[in-house]
Amino acid sequence: MAPAVVQMRTPAETALIERFEAEKAGLPGAAAERAAAFERFKAKGLPSKRVEAYHYTDLRALMRQAPEAGSQSLPAPKAPAGVTIQSLAEALAGGFRPGLAMGKAEDVVVDLNTAFMREGLVIRVAAGTAVAEPLVLDVAHASRHGRVIVEIGAAASVTLVETHSGADGVAYSSNHVVELILGEGAKVEHIRVNAAGNEALVLSTLAASLAAEAELMSLNFSLGGAVSRHQSFITYAGENAKLDLRGVTMIRGRQHCDNTLVVDHAVPHGTSRELFRTVADDEAHGVFQGKIIVRPHAQKTDGQMASNALLLGDEAAMSNKPELEIFADDVVCAHGATCGALEESQLFYLMARGLPRAEAEALLVEAFLGEVLEAVSDEALRDSLSARITEWLAARQAA
Repeated sequence: MAPAVVQMRTPAETALIERFEAEKAGLPGAAAERAAAFERFKAKGLPSKRVEAYHYTDLRALMRQAPEAGSQSLPAPKAPAGVTIQSLAEALAGGFRPGLAMGKAEDVVVDLNTAFMREGLVIRVAAGTAVAEPLVLDVAHASRHGRVIVEIGAAASVTLVETHSGADGVAYSSNHVVELILGEGAKVEHIRVNAAGNEALVLSTLAASLAAEAELMSLNFSLGGAVSRHQSFITYAGENAKLDLRGVTMIRGRQHCDNTLVVDHAVPHGTSRELFRTVADDEAHGVFQGKIIVRPHAQKTDGQMASNALLLGDEAAMSNKPELEIFADDVVCAHGATCGALEESQLFYLMARGLPRAEAEALLVEAFLGEVLEAVSDEALRDSLSARITEWLAARQAA
């Protein structure tokens, strides 16, 4: 009988195991959930390219070290009428349990967050509350394992904005999770901005559960980090729910940015739209992995997914992997992916009217990415995101 093959642990895996043993007694609440999540991590280790979902982002190779976790608390926005905000530590100590929005999905990165989460918030929006101004979270890089859980009551509406920032020239890693639990008829806009430092390893997860008639628009806007992976796990828990999942990615140099999503249509009459646009320059590498699952009883599902990439540099690359898993027969589902350079005919048209080539390229890129921003209803927020696109293009021209 051949001996079992045991995979050697990396320094990062060993450091994480030692840290959890040293810290677990002092972590707030959810002891059983933490222990179970960490056992799953110990059994699997950091995912390598042999794990299909991480084929293009080999964390086992990328995370050679595990920097010490920061202790900075997540800042709490001012709570408007109808909204309560509690620290995650206080909520966990009081018996609150995380993971309610994950559905059937399991993921090692989420397990690590569950094991180590300390900083974070639990936000509750009362039923029927319409929050006029966006709730804004500015997350500094010192918060390594943050978790934000938002419960949105029936027929309530809110916009949540999270900006993840960090200094250039500082190597650090972060692993943040946001859970959104939408009640019946709730409406949520969620915008995440990755403005991490240029040497950062950035991991982030959105998990959302949609009750009947709920509507979620979520936009991941990414331009920071040396390596980043943003993943979304969306579960339909009620009929006639709607999802609009979007992404804007701008990368250059040798940046690597991975957008991975799983949309689980577990009930009938669900609608989902996924639109992701990537612009890659120099030797940057973009990744899109999207999976729509339609369960056997989820008839009348309507799912449409698209990933489009512009490669501005000769060495830039894009890996697209859209998937459909359909187990029902009365559905309308489709996916598509495109990848290419700017159209020379469009550039010629603009340059023939007096625009320098760099300005013509910038106009086309702004139009390409700007379409994704149209779903952001707050005008000031939409303008601020457009300004980031303009700044990125200006920096590209100046380089």
